[in-house]
This record gives sequence, structure tokens and C-alpha cells, in this order.
Amino acid sequence: MQEILLVDDEQILVDLLAFIVEQAGYVPLVATEPAGAIALFEKKHPVVAVIDLNLRPWDGFDLLADLRRRSAALPIIVLTARSSEDDKVRALDMGADDYVVKPFGHRELLARIRAHARRVGGDRLEKPVAVLEVGSFRLDPSERTLYVDGVPTRLTGTEFRLLQYLMRHSDSVVPTEAVAKHVWGFNDEPARDVVRVTVHRLRRKLGDDGERQRFIHTVPGVGLRLRTGS
Repeated sequence: MQEILLVDDEQILVDLLAFIVEQAGYVPLVATEPAGAIALFEKKHPVVAVIDLNLRPWDGFDLLADLRRRSAALPIIVLTARSSEDDKVRALDMGADDYVVKPFGHRELLARIRAHARRVGGDRLEKPVAVLEVGSFRLDPSERTLYVDGVPTRLTGTEFRLLQYLMRHSDSVVPTEAVAKHVWGFNDEPARDVVRVTVHRLRRKLGDDGERQRFIHTVPGVGLRLRTGS
């Protein structure tokens, strides 16, 4: 059975989250502070982490950064009362895969957990994928590394899937809805916000300045287009 790491300093809420995921057929791993969360992560094998940002003695951003350093592939869902754009961008920039604002719908959160867990389970069962080469890009799934003109760049799991999808449809305009559905497993307004921020983060790793859009082009009102030529 797949294990879900749940981290929140409110015991009542974390117990509720545990009940929700257990009823859905998962094994909850519960922590109310960052050190306990790290210990569970190291001891167990969670397929998804759901973390709050308001933690003590160090906040959820620190925990997010620590988990991401330990695993590039672990899907991390931020579940928080912080609804500001700055907090959302900061969390996603630090490697979160998803962002859900409290109060939340149980079905909405569970749908996201299922989508990320299903994707991880599929990744583990899939046969090794061959290296993908398009233009100056070389994407190595075994290392989760992108080479641009031979220069390596490490990617998170979400960044990897996003770029892989765009490379498979290079020089074609891919609708934002299709990107959200393929990479994240669902398509709604919060998911499209996550797409936007993740694209921005990926552009920075590719050396784009955000205005020139050398590689990943935004087609307003439609979607994204990857160009790997000069």
C-alpha cells in the first residue's frame, strides 16, 4: 500500500487528513513538526508529501527545501492557509509540485493526492525510457538531467515531466489544459496557476530571462510551444 506523508502542526487537522487518506486506501505517515517529518521520510517510502507552511520550530518552506534536496522525484503538495501570490510562487519556486489553499474540499485534495500517487506508481512500473533528443536538448530520464549543448541541468520530477511533454510536441502549440492534465493529472484554475509558475522556474533553469523566451514560448490564450533551434 502506498504511503502518504502528512505534516501539519494542528493535531486535529492532521488526524483528519490521516482519516481521509486511510479511507482512500493509503497508509498515512503523520508528523506535526519538521524533524519528525524528515525522520519518517528517511525511514519509510512515501509516494506523496502533503505539508503545511506554518510549522515550528522551522517553517514549512525550510521543510519543503529539505525534502526537495533529499528527493527530486517526491511529489510535494503544499496545503496551507497562506493564499498570497508571493507565498504560492515562493513554494513552487522551491520545488513544490502543487499548492492547495485552506479551507479545502476533501475531494479536491484527495483527487490531487491520487493523481500524484498514480503518476509515481506509473513511473516505477514503466520500462526505462530512452534518452530524448530534440535540437540542442538532450533529456536523460535515468539521471533526470537535461543537457543543453552538453551543459547539464538537474530537474525536479515535475520539471522533467513538463519538459519531456513539451519536447515530444516540440514546435507545436500545446494547450495549457493538456499540459496540466498530462503533467499534474488534473485541469482546473489552481493547476493552471501551477503550470505558469513551473514554466517560469523551468525557463530560469534554461537561462531564459522571461521576456525573450528563447526556448519555451507562451502563446497567449492558447498554451505553450517549445523551440529548440537557435
